[in-house]
Amino acid sequence: MAISGRFFFLALAALVPIIALPGPMTWLLALAVLILVLVVDTSLAASPRKVALQRTLPSGVRLGEPATAMLRLANESARVLRAQVKDGWQPSAGATNSLQSVHIRPGERAALTVALRPARRGDLHTEQVAIRSFGPLGMAARQGTIAAPGTLRVLPPFNSKRHLPSKLRKLRELDGRAAVQIRGAGTEFDSLRDYVRGDDVRSIDWRATARRRDVVVRTWRPERDRRVVIVLDTSRTSAARIADETALDTGIEASLLLAVLAERGGDRVSLVAYDRRVRVKVSSTGKGNMLNAMVQALAPLEPELIELNTAAVPGQVRDVTAHRALVVLVTSLDAGAAEEGLIPLAATLAQKHIVVVAAVRDPAVDEARLERSSTTAAYRAAAAEHALNRRSAITAVLKQAGVEVVDAAPEDLPPQLADRYIRLKAAGRL
Repeated sequence: MAISGRFFFLALAALVPIIALPGPMTWLLALAVLILVLVVDTSLAASPRKVALQRTLPSGVRLGEPATAMLRLANESARVLRAQVKDGWQPSAGATNSLQSVHIRPGERAALTVALRPARRGDLHTEQVAIRSFGPLGMAARQGTIAAPGTLRVLPPFNSKRHLPSKLRKLRELDGRAAVQIRGAGTEFDSLRDYVRGDDVRSIDWRATARRRDVVVRTWRPERDRRVVIVLDTSRTSAARIADETALDTGIEASLLLAVLAERGGDRVSLVAYDRRVRVKVSSTGKGNMLNAMVQALAPLEPELIELNTAAVPGQVRDVTAHRALVVLVTSLDAGAAEEGLIPLAATLAQKHIVVVAAVRDPAVDEARLERSSTTAAYRAAAAEHALNRRSAITAVLKQAGVEVVDAAPEDLPPQLADRYIRLKAAGRL
């Protein structure tokens, strides 16, 4: 039984006349009256156990966007339900009105709308609903907890989607919208056209020229149906927080933009999230649902505080494709992890594939390198300079092995990785 705040005021009003009566039994009589009032008020309250609950949740919501959870209550008791209802969402769900009051007559229903604004990607849970049912006087209440499990999947925000239209325009320019006249700009036949001054004579189609009695050249476009394999590192280095988000979240943004761009460009895309075992594996099916499949699979993904098993990564790539492909390693350029595993891994993959290493760079380190206003800041600047020098050295070693490197701040990594894919496409390397 719960006692409400109204109890003290009503009790005071009821006890004053009783206490004023003469006699030694006055206080006992007052206490008995109060207990009787509480018992009667509680007994007239509707039972929380006789409330039927039904929960309705959206299938998913993007991180940072509002969502609405619906809670339907049916009063199956013979008394009026005067209650406070508390929906037990975890704090990261951002429920702004989880505690609400209801007044439901016997046999009737009511619907409560709970406004949510999730602050974390992944699966957010609610397990139960607490109901505090008050009596007619509002002095006492009966409280019960009813199991009503629910899960809301919070999808990656995909803020880098704003870059997609401009990147697609660049990709279409390589896709035969305009005649490609530069040798090596494409390897897939597009069309025939008349020869104009400046065309490469090696592009002349002599059979077509003989038939038409005019000089005809072939035009080319970047090859379609190539394989793009994105390996997303989910090991301990992906748990580092950079610019108020984890490195894994930035990697997810970059992977989504590249995957959508490559699929729209006619390539087959596969994504593997890996540390010591496969966490997520998604491949395009040619039905235009790659983005939805990726965001659903990546939503609950969290960093694992273990080392990346670099020796097993080539095997994961072979499981996806046995042919030459663009392999994008979304990982870290931290000195320890890179020197021990990333450099040998990238060099091994580069012997057969086009390899791109994409890593997020902490802008705070660049800012610390320039701040030397105090002794502490000077030491911090020296440490930042040392870290950046080692990062540059790792980048140089990777480039010597024929590996492309994209090292950028969180907001710049997705568009820069997309630009690198377009440049590789334009150079005929895919």
